[in-house]
Amino acid sequence: MTPPLILPFMLRHLLLLLLNFPHRNILTGAAAGKWDLLLPSIGISAMHMQLLHTDRVVIFDRTDFGRSNISLPTGKCRNDPSDTTLIEDCTAHSVEYDVASNSVRPLMLLTDTWCSAGAAMPDGTLIQTGGYNDGDHAVRIYKPCRNNSCDWREINPGLKQRRWYATNQILPDGRQIIIGGRRQFNYEFYPKTSLDDESYNLPFLVQTNDPLIENNLYPFVFLNVDGNLFIFANNRAILFDYINGSVVKNYPVVPGGDPRSYPSSGSAVLLPLKNKNGAEVLVCGGAPKGAYVSANNGNFVAALDTCGRIRVDDPDPEWVVETMPSARVMGDMVLLPNGHVLIINGAGSGTAGWEFGRDPVLSPFVYRPDVLIGSRFEVQSSSSIPRMYHSSSILLRDGRVLVGGSNPHTYYNFTGILFPTELTLESFSPSYLGSNFVNLRPLIISPTSQSRISYGRQLIVRFSILSNRINDTSIIVTMVAPSFTTHSFSMNQRLLVLKNGNVTPNGNSTYQIQVITPDSGNLAPPG
Repeated sequence: MTPPLILPFMLRHLLLLLLNFPHRNILTGAAAGKWDLLLPSIGISAMHMQLLHTDRVVIFDRTDFGRSNISLPTGKCRNDPSDTTLIEDCTAHSVEYDVASNSVRPLMLLTDTWCSAGAAMPDGTLIQTGGYNDGDHAVRIYKPCRNNSCDWREINPGLKQRRWYATNQILPDGRQIIIGGRRQFNYEFYPKTSLDDESYNLPFLVQTNDPLIENNLYPFVFLNVDGNLFIFANNRAILFDYINGSVVKNYPVVPGGDPRSYPSSGSAVLLPLKNKNGAEVLVCGGAPKGAYVSANNGNFVAALDTCGRIRVDDPDPEWVVETMPSARVMGDMVLLPNGHVLIINGAGSGTAGWEFGRDPVLSPFVYRPDVLIGSRFEVQSSSSIPRMYHSSSILLRDGRVLVGGSNPHTYYNFTGILFPTELTLESFSPSYLGSNFVNLRPLIISPTSQSRISYGRQLIVRFSILSNRINDTSIIVTMVAPSFTTHSFSMNQRLLVLKNGNVTPNGNSTYQIQVITPDSGNLAPPG
């Protein structure tokens, strides 16, 4: 059977590629996928990443690591009397990575971005919020450009509450909701509609707070298809009506009761949304109860090897538990354009936190949501670089996964330690990019990149392909929203499988397929 093809596409800052995805048996053949070292050093550790609609990636860590390994342009220095390490720093703690040229240029942050959050707005501007110290109330704005003239600008204070380890989610009206953070059991919105915009209490964050450990930081937040928010913290979740400030539904505790959010640091994704079939959430890995305290005392307990999967709209929801090929904490979960989930980075024991991770997991897993339970995981080819605390991964427009970071130390530290600060940048190419599928990788003719589309409309996608093995059942079209990724969670990551009609040949190895665009911002927030 010819495996289906996929047409994902980038519209403003959504992603569209045309790819084939193979089905393999985990018990046969060599491990799938391919690793490539892109740059031996980008000068900073990739703690946070966001893909922009210019096909560039903003990457940053924190300003109080000390001097980085990349200088700011001549004559530029940051002078910050509040900085806890260097008052004057002429090195950069943010870079813009150009995918096409495989190069970076330094950017200038003004205040500390340690453990902050963000999301791309409808026009593609990155809004980045919070952090530590003098940056905990800041809003940073990065408006993408193509002439290398753009840089960070800042509104400080721009937030009502201190946001450190918070989560941002784009809403159907284009605003962001900013939820939680260290000792912040509340949420607020950005942009503000007035200077009097307040923050609003969220008792669920109080209920899920483990004393002294927390385990409810960087909550996993997903926009449900009904416009409400699925919010997971610690070991359970709610469906939240943010407009009226009310809980619509309470979900049961994950079987076993172990925490899954920071610092226990599992990861989570909203599984691909298909033709209004309802939403499912997958939560994988993490560290068991007590692991943080144990690691603090030098005992690194094994991470969790289970995933929990739940239907958001089920009237009587229950978690379905699955077992991964091995345990993982501090992993990233990346939605691939073929609807599979890549689980990558992390450790086999310990937790998030300074020096608290051990046993790096070098082999990613692919999770295939639509095959039978028990057969969904496939082990991939290994990297040689441990990606521990403060690593990150994102999907690129060409279908590769960008992988960077790892710094489990208070400062940059490269020698005489178990896991040196990692400044390298890699890519992982899933098996659909293998040479044996070259003839099955189509070239999109239209719509062109940066095209604008409306909700609920018919859209013609035209493409060329070398293979003549094309039929209506072998094509699916997906749209992927690029994420803001940090600390094992990809905020605003989202994949839609579009309803499609017949494939029509146009001659000269070109074809077209008609699809229906999402019908509302509940399915696809603007942007």
